[in-house]
Amino acid sequence: MGVADHTKDTFLQLQRKKVYRYVIFKIDEKKREVLVEKTGGPAEGYDDFTASLPENDCRYAVYDFDFVTSENCQKSKIFFIAWSPSSSRIRAKMLYATSKDRLRRELDGIHYEIQATDPTEMDLEVLKDRAR
Repeated sequence: MGVADHTKDTFLQLQRKKVYRYVIFKIDEKKREVLVEKTGGPAEGYDDFTASLPENDCRYAVYDFDFVTSENCQKSKIFFIAWSPSSSRIRAKMLYATSKDRLRRELDGIHYEIQATDPTEMDLEVLKDRAR
């Protein structure tokens, strides 16, 4: 499975320039590569991000999580989320599971990874707990 150049470039814009709050990636089975499906602007929140994930299909996503530490410092951590809902097709789950490491290697600078099969596994509280 390949990773499109645009996919890497979009991630770098999220990471370095803070152009995006999140990026959602999908696998194009015909082209056999990971492509950008959707981006969210810096003003968009976590609810906008989760609403953008399909209910019945797998996706990869990166989310730039901003928070304030107990020492009152502004911080940012990038989460990689492998979204694989229970209701998605077996073939899709297998394809996304076997392609995940390849994409992760291309996206240098991810702080945390979350594997989620339903929304509660990637709740905002989960991100807060992981980032501390």
